[in-house]
Amino acid sequence: MKFREVLIGTVCLSVGLGGGFFTANTLNRSDVISPTADGSASCPSASTATVAVGEAQQDVSAALQSAESDPQNFAAQMIAGDMYAKIGRFEKAVEFYKRGVLINPSNFQANVVLANALFDSQKFEEAESYYAKALEINPKDINARTDLGATFVERAVPNYDRAIAELSKVREAEPGHLPSLYYLGIATLRKGDKIGAEKILAELKATGPNSELVGKLQQNLDAQGITQ
Repeated sequence: MKFREVLIGTVCLSVGLGGGFFTANTLNRSDVISPTADGSASCPSASTATVAVGEAQQDVSAALQSAESDPQNFAAQMIAGDMYAKIGRFEKAVEFYKRGVLINPSNFQANVVLANALFDSQKFEEAESYYAKALEINPKDINARTDLGATFVERAVPNYDRAIAELSKVREAEPGHLPSLYYLGIATLRKGDKIGAEKILAELKATGPNSELVGKLQQNLDAQGITQ
């Protein structure tokens, strides 16, 4: 088996054992494996990904060593970033993802996972720049735009107008996108428009009545003295 195949297999195995890629920064991130050098990201079938734990640990060490010894290897940098992100070591994930983005700055997914790791490190302003770059590459990606909007809500000095502008674009493109509706409601409420936030809650309830986001937005509204 080629070294690159070993690395990809190890990452896919770790995703399978751990229940998916690292936790979403907002509420919409799906399980993602960073792309390989040719942009592919497919995992082998379960039958071909069965590896003993000891062998998997050796492969992890080999992957990290490869990223350090071959700093121009895009796939190695991104896989190393994935490994650190999965265990919550976002500062190390950022380090390797940044190396990957320097090698391949026009790769959409590389910019997204770097932005995600920065978001999870609560570096919202820096995350903004990479979400923006990702959206320059693919302006139609609603998850990246939702996360971009969320950076303006979560930062120490929020910009609710900018958040609402970005999240409204998602609402127009895909009205049933629950995470963007939730953050739109939060931004609207924190801006001081309680009635507008209440209307968004009603929209969220109609779109996803069983979503946990309904309860989360309701709690925020209740804290402001609004009940549904």
